[in-house]
Amino acid sequence: MPSAERRVPSLNWGILSTANIGRAALIPAIRASGNGTLVAVASRQASTAQAFASTHGIPESYPSYQALLQASNIDAVYLPLPNSLHREWTIKAAEHGKHILCEKPLGLAAAECHEMAAAAKANGVILMEAFMYRFHPQIGRVLALIQDGAIGALKSIRSAFTFRLTKPGNIRLDPALGGGALMDVGCYCVNVSRTLAGREPVEAQAWATFGPTGVDLDLAGSLRFDGGLVAQFDCSLTMERREFVEIAGTEGSIELRAAFVPGTADAVVIQHRGREPSIEHRIAGDDEYRLMVEHFADAVLHRRPVRYPADEAAANLRVIEALYRSARQGGQPMTL
Repeated sequence: MPSAERRVPSLNWGILSTANIGRAALIPAIRASGNGTLVAVASRQASTAQAFASTHGIPESYPSYQALLQASNIDAVYLPLPNSLHREWTIKAAEHGKHILCEKPLGLAAAECHEMAAAAKANGVILMEAFMYRFHPQIGRVLALIQDGAIGALKSIRSAFTFRLTKPGNIRLDPALGGGALMDVGCYCVNVSRTLAGREPVEAQAWATFGPTGVDLDLAGSLRFDGGLVAQFDCSLTMERREFVEIAGTEGSIELRAAFVPGTADAVVIQHRGREPSIEHRIAGDDEYRLMVEHFADAVLHRRPVRYPADEAAANLRVIEALYRSARQGGQPMTL
């Protein structure tokens, strides 16, 4: 008699909301993962949830977020709700025993992250912020080059993430929902700066253009680290699409031209060193969203810590809060 086929453990996922990021990125990622199954989606309206589930072949739909959280066959939820709702629904999900992968930024402030982390710990569930770019292998290659001394002592990090928002009613323009350029795309620049530096900044400074609704439409920031390292970035909701990172040291520099959303094509990390020919490090393309959900599911299924706990998200928001304080005071430096 043939031996029974070995069953690979699988995490049952539910999605809270029919937001576009779930349709475009997370649904394909979960389905392509080797350890996850997409079971359900929820919306505030039954008809919306049913239509979304039918269109995307999702087995179950729920007429409210609360109803999905009460489902016994759901192990974990992906939460792509507006920023202002992250804290509320993360805590509710934790209280229902659901593990949570929450979109960035994890909360509106560092204090919210600590509350969410405490709820997760109290209920024995895992919580992680969904900064997907960190799981792409190009970031690992860059960190290895820096650690190996390829560009000498790190002195400068420059980054940008911008795009032009054309819909007046977009939630990114609503301050009550946690909108603004820094919260939406600038948070990537802050995060990558801290990740590459390997430590926290000691000072933050920013200048911003605030729009009619009160959110920052454009913001330029500077982070000072000990050891003479400075990270500068700009983010915007009014400029053409840009996303890059440049890391410079005493012996050379490294350039990432598609730093945050490289797609599944091969990624290229360009290393410069004086007048020597540039070196192109070609990294095989991969789906950073799939890598993220597989890492999260592996942590849940095998009770392992995630690579980026909620405390890391809180540290990122401490910097963002300082940048906003500086921007609202005309660029005054803020000590961290």
